[in-house]
Parts: sequence; C-alpha cells; structure tokens
Amino acid sequence: MSLLRLLQLASPALPLGAYSYSEGLETLVEWEKIANSTHLAHWLEQELSYGAIRLEAALTIRSYRCIVHRDVRGISYWNAWSSAAKETEELRNQSWQMGSTLLRLLVDLQTNQPKDNFSLPEINILALALGRQCNYAIAFGIGAAYWQIEPESAVLGYLHSWAANLISVGVKLIPLGQTTGQTLLMQLDRLLLDTAKEILLLEDDELASCSWGLGLASMAHATQYSRLFRS
Repeated sequence: MSLLRLLQLASPALPLGAYSYSEGLETLVEWEKIANSTHLAHWLEQELSYGAIRLEAALTIRSYRCIVHRDVRGISYWNAWSSAAKETEELRNQSWQMGSTLLRLLVDLQTNQPKDNFSLPEINILALALGRQCNYAIAFGIGAAYWQIEPESAVLGYLHSWAANLISVGVKLIPLGQTTGQTLLMQLDRLLLDTAKEILLLEDDELASCSWGLGLASMAHATQYSRLFRS
C-alpha cells in the first residue's frame, strides 16, 4: 500500500499545477544556455549535486520526522525556514501554491479514509496552522508520513518527480523528443539514488546549496516578455 501511495504522491497527475512551472528553465532556453539534451542533462546534474532541490528534499524529511514525533512547532519552524530560503518571489509563490494545494488535497483524501494511525497530529489542524503559505516540500513530507511511506522512498520519489517535471519542460521548450526525454530521465537513475542517500544523512547545520544560477534565471523570468510557464 505504501508503494501505491508513493506513486500517487509523486504522480504528475496529482492536481497541483506542477506542469505550469519551469523553475527558470524557460529563461535559460531563451538565453540559449540550454539548447539541447546535453545542456539540460548538465543543468539537472548540477542541481542535484549542489542546487536548491537538495534543500527541498532535506526539508521533506524534516517535515516527515516532525509528523512522526508529533512536533507541530517543528513543522512551523521548517516551513518558515523553507520560505526564507527561497531566492525569488516566483520560486516562493510556486512552493506556496503547490504546497497549500497538496495540503488541502491531503485533508480531503484523509477525510474519506479510515484513520490508520491515531498517534499522528490531525491533518486538518496542520492545514489550518500552515494555511496558504505551506511550502511544497513540507506538504510532501506530511503526506509521506500520513501514508506511511518509508523516508528513503519518499526522498527518492520527491527527487524523481522534480526531475521528470523539468525534463517535461525541456521536451516542450527546447524542444526534445519524448524518447530523448525518457532516456535522459533514465540516465539520472544513479545520481538520483546517490543524492537521496546523501540527503538522508545531512545534519541541520549542513543544509546549504549553491543555486545562484537558478536565482538569476528565476529573477529574469519575472520580466520575460513572452512566457509559457509561471516560473
């Protein structure tokens, strides 16, 4: 059952609007910094090795652990930390929109299911506390904890979902063929696995990223003349 819930939580069919965000890729394609599959692969590999996605995945695990330990104050702390770590308004708004949408969806889905674990905090109380400024990584961790998904699988699912979404953006913008996109996703397998393992071992004072390229691309996207995506 946990595998099925992971597939659901990480699915592009989940109605969160992830498909409408490019996370700066639209700017990079316009600047011709990313013009083919090799360029896109390099960008994704660098992001997984050094970028902000590592922070996001690490926050997912912290959210997960707070739920398991009934630490509502900790959830609020890491949610505020996540908001403060966003480098641009576009990235922050994306995270808030997707996170609050996911949290509302989890409330609706949980309402229609039997309570398997009465030791967890009430999810509707969390939704009220976090409101419309719940970051996506935090909501993902909450969902993974409620659905009893193993932490290792949750982090890997989060990273894989992120990579698949950005590759889909590249397929549309560069453009790339669908087979090329799927080949690129498979080429990231080992790096996704290694990155997930590293993130699980990060201590709080090791949370850092080098994502100035993402920040610059995102800031430029806010004033880009013609846009298909929201970030």
